[in-house]
Amino acid sequence: MMLLRLSLQSLANRRSTALLTILALAISIALFLGVERVRTGARASFANTIAGTDLIVGARSGSVQLLLYSVFRIGNATNNITWESYRDIADRPEVAWTVPISLGDSHRGFRVMGTTDAYFEHYRFRGNAPLTLAKGERFNDLFDAVLGADVAADLGYKVGDPIVVAHGLGAVGFTKHEDMPFRVSGILAKTGTPVDRTVHVTLKAIEAIHVDWQSGARTPGHSTSADDVRAMDLTPKSITAVLVGVTSKLKTFSLQRRINEYPEEPLLAVLPGVALQELWSLIGVAESALAGVSGMVVLTALIGMVAAILSSLSERRREMAILRAVGAGPRTVGCLMVLEAGTLALAGALAGTFLFLAGLLIAGPIVDQAYGLYLPFSLPSARELLILGGFVCAGILSGLIPAIGAYRMSLADGMTVRQ
Repeated sequence: MMLLRLSLQSLANRRSTALLTILALAISIALFLGVERVRTGARASFANTIAGTDLIVGARSGSVQLLLYSVFRIGNATNNITWESYRDIADRPEVAWTVPISLGDSHRGFRVMGTTDAYFEHYRFRGNAPLTLAKGERFNDLFDAVLGADVAADLGYKVGDPIVVAHGLGAVGFTKHEDMPFRVSGILAKTGTPVDRTVHVTLKAIEAIHVDWQSGARTPGHSTSADDVRAMDLTPKSITAVLVGVTSKLKTFSLQRRINEYPEEPLLAVLPGVALQELWSLIGVAESALAGVSGMVVLTALIGMVAAILSSLSERRREMAILRAVGAGPRTVGCLMVLEAGTLALAGALAGTFLFLAGLLIAGPIVDQAYGLYLPFSLPSARELLILGGFVCAGILSGLIPAIGAYRMSLADGMTVRQ
């Protein structure tokens, strides 16, 4: 207790240096905890890109490729699924619901996806959060379009505006379906998922705009008006992928096996969670790099603390000598240095945790709204508390370096007046 009081008094006498050291430690701890929360939040947000879907079905390829084009709208499908195969899967007794999707067109760099109202009813993200409309309504007409939040924000669209879909992908579409423009009927609330960067239209609309097309090109001499198209049978011939929900989780694997062994055409059914983990293992190197960088920041702060204590030893020679003159042994003086380092580390950890929580409270909603990265406000987790405990222990251990220097100081060295 006496040593603790002495260390606090010693730090109070050097309050400016002590406060600057605590501030440096606090900033490094807040940064480290912030990076750790962003890292875990990014992984959770990634894993929650799609939820509540038991299987994703597409043409046989790789599970990651199927996930990329059906969920993240990246790349293209190797082939399509025939409508008959889709209906066969949808009519199975173990299937509770299906969401067919069709890809292949774009609008000014954003993917256009054909689907049905079931998409808005069954698509879930971030646990079990449903899609909600910020403005407007769902499909009420063949040529209605529902925009993701980023599409509307980046292109400045509002409900009622006309949009023209381009054939194929790319930021600049040279072949546009100008004869059949769409109308923005609704704008979805931001989700932080690829839904935000998608233009949603009906499956029948995808068929409608391609009535006069064959093999990816417009048929010369054919021009069907929008009114004539409405009277046609617009049942799709094929789709890109299907999101499937089963009646019981116990039936998921048996249904997956049946689809993978489907005799009519080569299909692939993947579990979204497994495919997401596989994809994260490929791109999660940045996660480790981020943790390494933040760890180096904390290490640098600890080195700075040790340097500050070491630099003060020369100024405290007389203080150390007086302590030893009144009976304090070299070990006591060394323990005093370790205690000071531990006190600084503990104060820095507490101040850093406060800064982290304050920043999370303020910046969390802003980051969620701007980038879709969900960072819930909560007290430090068990892992984060373990990190804080490790930091304090590292601070105590780092105090051994100045303690050894103080231990070696002699009484005569401290009391001798240098000329």
